[in-house]
Amino acid sequence: MSEPELRVCLHESELDAALRFDARLGLTSDPKHLPMRLHYDGRGAALFGELTRQPEYYLTRCERQILASHADEIAEVLATESGTGGFESPMGAPVSVVELGAGAAEKIRVVLDALNRDGLLESFWPFDVDAGSVREVIAELGRAYPDIRLGGIIGDFTVHLQHLPDDHHTRLVAFLGGTFGNFRSMERGQFLRDLRDALRPGDWFMVGADLVKDPEVLLAAYNDAAGVTAEFDRNVLHVLNHRLGGDFEPENFEHLALWDEDATTIEMRLRALKPMEVDLPALGLSIAFAAGEEVHTGVSVKFHAEELEDQLRAAGFRPEHRWSDPGGRFGVFLARVA
Repeated sequence: MSEPELRVCLHESELDAALRFDARLGLTSDPKHLPMRLHYDGRGAALFGELTRQPEYYLTRCERQILASHADEIAEVLATESGTGGFESPMGAPVSVVELGAGAAEKIRVVLDALNRDGLLESFWPFDVDAGSVREVIAELGRAYPDIRLGGIIGDFTVHLQHLPDDHHTRLVAFLGGTFGNFRSMERGQFLRDLRDALRPGDWFMVGADLVKDPEVLLAAYNDAAGVTAEFDRNVLHVLNHRLGGDFEPENFEHLALWDEDATTIEMRLRALKPMEVDLPALGLSIAFAAGEEVHTGVSVKFHAEELEDQLRAAGFRPEHRWSDPGGRFGVFLARVA
């Protein structure tokens, strides 16, 4: 096979500028807020990996169960129902797979394996802001799938969707892990419209999403007994200390996870346990925190399945298949570009 193609859409200097912008805007707002993406440096990624193994955090296990149980069915759907204008293509239509926020590309492997067994896997493209992760995945999968084309996109999938591969094969864009729920409503709608514009009729979008359930189950998943979620949440302060020379005292911020029934959303916050004055020399800022003041650090929307499918339709997708785990806690949705 040819050498992997690497599309670099985002450089370290741009990531640094985005972090500075996010920190300045968020910490000078009322209420203060920081985006979820700032949690994910190397330490944050490791903490999140540990979090997914906690007994209370069902999301990763449920999604893996769904994908493992239905990978062959997904491959069959892609082979037999793809094509433009609603026409089916012949069995054996090749598929190019892109995974948004791929990380180590662990979530998508069972689907890749199923496609590869049937001779349908044309190419795979991890899409991630972390250049090291993209390069490592390409190297590893080159050994696992020596006969397919590999490429990678280093970029922000909220900005750089126009760089998706366009090789005239059916494309499957996978967005797994429940990250879709980290968008607020307007952001989610814009992302779906942008993705629709970047795809052709007959292409596919597969998304994993957490579903509405007993609030006690939801809250436990974001407030595990071992305190891993709390440490992951506080990691955003470690990131600001490391990248901006800050002097946050992460141990003096309490992690909170709150359930908003009306918005079907988990809100994550950090609450100052005492009055503090925090300096961020790289920004020339000094930020005051009152005791009890909260920083909003992320959201995780939980979906009613039918409402999520309505959102897909509104953006120009046609939901075709839906799978969930036996407990109905998590869903994987497969939609075709209309």
